[in-house]
This record gives sequence, structure tokens and C-alpha cells, in this order.
Amino acid sequence: MLEQNVTTLDPSAFRTYDIRGIVGKALTEESVFYIGKAIGSLLRDEGDNQITMARDGRISSPLLAKALAAGIQSSGCDVIDIGMVPTPVLYFATHLFNAHSGVMLTGSHNPSEYNGLKIVIQGKTLSEDGIKDLYHRVMEKRLHDGHGSYQEKNIREQYLADVTGNVQLSRPMKIVIDAGNGVTGHIAPDLFRALGCEVHELFCEVDGDFPNHHPDPSQDENLQDLIRVVREKNADVGLAFDGDGDRLGVVTSQGNIIAPDRLLMLFAKALLAEQPQAKIIFDVKCTDNLATLIQSLGGEAIMWKTGHSLIKAKLAETQAHLAGEVSGHIFFKDRWYGFDDALYAGARLLEIIAKEDKESDALFSDIPTSIITPELKVPVHDHEKFQLMQKLIDHANFTEAKEINMIDGLRVSFAEGWGLVRPSNTTPYLILRFEAKDELYLKQIQSVFSDWMLAVRPDLVLPF
Repeated sequence: MLEQNVTTLDPSAFRTYDIRGIVGKALTEESVFYIGKAIGSLLRDEGDNQITMARDGRISSPLLAKALAAGIQSSGCDVIDIGMVPTPVLYFATHLFNAHSGVMLTGSHNPSEYNGLKIVIQGKTLSEDGIKDLYHRVMEKRLHDGHGSYQEKNIREQYLADVTGNVQLSRPMKIVIDAGNGVTGHIAPDLFRALGCEVHELFCEVDGDFPNHHPDPSQDENLQDLIRVVREKNADVGLAFDGDGDRLGVVTSQGNIIAPDRLLMLFAKALLAEQPQAKIIFDVKCTDNLATLIQSLGGEAIMWKTGHSLIKAKLAETQAHLAGEVSGHIFFKDRWYGFDDALYAGARLLEIIAKEDKESDALFSDIPTSIITPELKVPVHDHEKFQLMQKLIDHANFTEAKEINMIDGLRVSFAEGWGLVRPSNTTPYLILRFEAKDELYLKQIQSVFSDWMLAVRPDLVLPF
């Protein structure tokens, strides 16, 4: 298909959690071919020669998928192509087939001009050095040659059967689904109808141009249509999915948005009622109320780094039962496989709500709240954000801090709140979040952070 000469790859596309970039620039047919060849070569070095692949609904995905398959086959690896499905269905395939490796061609929640790859090798999601090694494999020509086979399989019905066999609703429910024109529109309505729901669809036509709103449920502006229709239909709950279906957004019966760390608190309560000593993982951006709730119910609270691949690795290491991130990735090892699956998480949420006499808004009103900011972004150049973070750490001097956590950036806990700054692994920003018992204390913590950060870098534009 393509000349077997070493190509020039854009190193910026090789991120901490996955490979991602603008199509035609950071990602081309040629570069995806060689990335596929590198993935196949890695697999052969691991003593395997079969991998499952899938793609999302982006305009660029069919063409790049052909290049990806050709690249993998050129390494001597066999390809099982399960077609256009959400990322969790690709992860599901790595448990369903004897081949426990998979690659998902997806731009996730990024704008339409982006695409990328999420990679699982023998059951483990590739991240950090594993991602970088693919780049170096190509540039150093550490690549195998061969002629792998290609076959197509449809596992949609098997996935639906597994979820509906795993989750039962004790009463019928009325829900609204917003797929944001992402790939979940291809499967989510059928799944939730099979669970016994009355489903009202929003933007479930797969359209890689995302004509209605950006497929990112972590941003409140992308949930406004869902809020409106939930109220109009008097629905029990609204579910929103990102572009590839591994992140979940939730709107209550009254149209209130539920932050993912508060959603994780509801899941934790339900899990710990059944397994009082369960381990639950959450990322550094989550509310303190989550750890407090987990510990009060006898569970083990484990704070970890942000990033779906990093959380999955920690979940496997600790044998935790549940994990989640502020971004909306929810991971169930309890009754499921331990990967981030927004469709399955949505089903588990409905199972909990259906058991209750109260409506979803009242159910979430029982979950503790606090004064907490959204994620705040400070623009910095991609090439300097990690160096700047290290400089901030080197100059940190918090005399009134109760605890300083440096597993991912710097999270500083005080008597009545905390502040966090960490470099984004996917965007050119430092990310900050603050929580406190009241607005006054929140401002005090922000003032401490402002003085510290501006002393290190006076030209930073802080959003507080």
C-alpha cells in the first residue's frame, strides 16, 4: 500500500494516554500505517500475532482504518476488524476473543478534525513509555515484516447481550440519551430499550462533523439540549456520551448536572452496601467528600493520577472494584471487566435509580456537596508545561498545608479545603481545581496559589 521506507512522524501526537492529532498534519494515512506496523511489531515481540481493531464515526476514520489495518498486517499480525463501534466495545472484544490486544481508531471527545489511537496490548492499555516506544520503533526501524490476515466480525449483539444479562432494572424508566452525533448513537438507544427503558433520542445519528454540539459531556454548554428535553419529557434521567463512548455525563430529573465525582459517590455507596471493604480509585481532581464517604462506609479510598490508561493500570495493580475520574471515565471491575465504559456505567446508574422510591434529583441531593470549582485552565506552551510544573514544585512553600500530594502535579490540602495544579497530558494547559468549606476559604486558597504561581512565572494568566 505504502512505500516501506521510514517515515517522519510527529512526536507531539504520542501522548501520555494515547496517540492523538489533527488529521492531515500530525496523523496521515502514511503515519497511521507505520504506527500500525509498530503496534504489530510490538505484539510479535510479545509472542502474539493477532489484534482486534475498531473505529469511531469520524469522517477520517474509514480511510485511516484501512491504513491502520494494512500497517498491522505488514508486520505479520492478523487483524480482526469489528467495524464502527464505541471504544468500550473494542475493549470488550479484547476479553471476548482469544486475542487480548486491540486498537481503537478514535479522536475521542476532540473536535472533528482530530483522530487518534487507543491501544491495548495483551490486556494492558498502552501508556506513557509504551506509547513513546511506538514512535521510536518506527524511527529506529525496529519493525517486523510479514503478511497478516484480515477478517471482519460483528460483536454488537454479543456486547448488548452481556450488558443486558448483567444489569436488570426493577421498574421501567423514561430516559433521554444525547450521543452528540458520536458513535454511541449506533448502539445506545437499542441497549437501553433492551433494558426496558422508554428512550428519547438526541443527536443519535452518527455524524463525524458533530453538527449540533461538541461531543464532550464534561462541558456544561454541551448538556443544555439534554437538560431541556429531560424537563420537557419529565424523564427520570438524562445520559450524555462523548465521541467514542467511554465518558458519561448525567442530568437529573430536574435538569441538574451531576459532576462525575459526585456520580462516583453514588456508585460507591451502592457498591459498599454489597462489599463493605471494596477498594475504590479516583483521580487527583476529585472532591474530598468522595474519600470521606468511601472511608465512612468501610471502603478503601485510593487517589491516583488522571488518565484513563493510568487508572486502568492502577485498578489492575490494586484489584480495586471501582474507579472514576472527574472527566467522566467510570471503570467497573465489580460485575464487569474493569475498563471505562459509559454505556455500562449508564446502565448501572439506572439500576440504582430504579430501586429507589425517590426521583433521581432527590437521590443525588443525598450526596454531599461542597464549594468546588470546575477545572480551571492556564494556557502554557505544550513543550514547556512539564518543566514549568517541576519549577512550581521546586518553589512550593506552603507553611499551613496539612498534606502535599505530588502523584500528579501538586495537590495541597489545608484545614478547610485544597488546591490542585497539574499539567494536562492532552492539551497546552495547566489545570487547576479548588475546594473549600465556604467561598471565603476558597478565595484564600486561591490567593495562596496565585502568589506562589506568579512568583515563579509572573506572565501567567490565572482564571481566578
